[in-house]
Amino acid sequence: MAAIFGASLALARLSTRARSVAVRMTTGLAITAVSACTTGDVFSLQPAVDVGSQTSAMPEAPQYSGMQRLVPSDPYLTQAAYPRMDEPLSSPEQMPASEIDCRNELKRLGVVYQDIQPIHEGQCGIDFPVKVSAIGSVEMKPAATLTCNMAATFAAWTRNELVPAARWRYFSGVRAIHQGSSYSCRKIAGEGVLSEHGKGNALDVMSIELNNGNDIDVRKPGLFAFRTRGFLNNVRADGCQYFNTVLGPGYNYDHRNHFHFDVKNRRNGYRACR
Repeated sequence: MAAIFGASLALARLSTRARSVAVRMTTGLAITAVSACTTGDVFSLQPAVDVGSQTSAMPEAPQYSGMQRLVPSDPYLTQAAYPRMDEPLSSPEQMPASEIDCRNELKRLGVVYQDIQPIHEGQCGIDFPVKVSAIGSVEMKPAATLTCNMAATFAAWTRNELVPAARWRYFSGVRAIHQGSSYSCRKIAGEGVLSEHGKGNALDVMSIELNNGNDIDVRKPGLFAFRTRGFLNNVRADGCQYFNTVLGPGYNYDHRNHFHFDVKNRRNGYRACR
């Protein structure tokens, strides 16, 4: 009788272990199946249109920090690596009528600016440059040296498009625009043609700081950053209504971390928005 009882107990223990193994195997198969399903779901959620028309062909960028690849905004950086002070324009009454009208537009748009001395550096330069430090309550960090026309165009876009888009997407105003390059005497990489930066007609936007503390990096957003992705798509699309050139992440590797805006004049009014 004892032998029968012992055998029954052993069978019960074996049955318990077998059930445990079976449960583990079943759980493992279930996890595998769920993992496979989740992977498929993740990719199906990815929007068909990403930030930039060539994002899928863009090579993987190395880790980037700061603005070391960009020419500084200050046009007076010398080879000794220290900046010269901007000198205010002493005789603004000598400006042509078109420049005076443009400055009236800057004032209407609430632009905080200073007229500075003409810049002439070989092929580069601005006859009547302005240094913009704010557009209404939106700070420009650092202050941007531009032609008056570019400053007025950027201010109109900021007030009419950027600020409303931020309020719609993030329920917040814009505190500051962080720019990486305004006027700088340089050529377009690989082409030998003078860049619009060398004429004061271009501005590179690195990030947009909101009043709620968010700092929106212009670089390609993550897979699930749907709100940021939508906001940056608005920045690109709305910019094409104001500027003649809008280039950003997805266009090429050099524009992976900023939006380039300029007012370059082209034949037949052609605009490049990529």
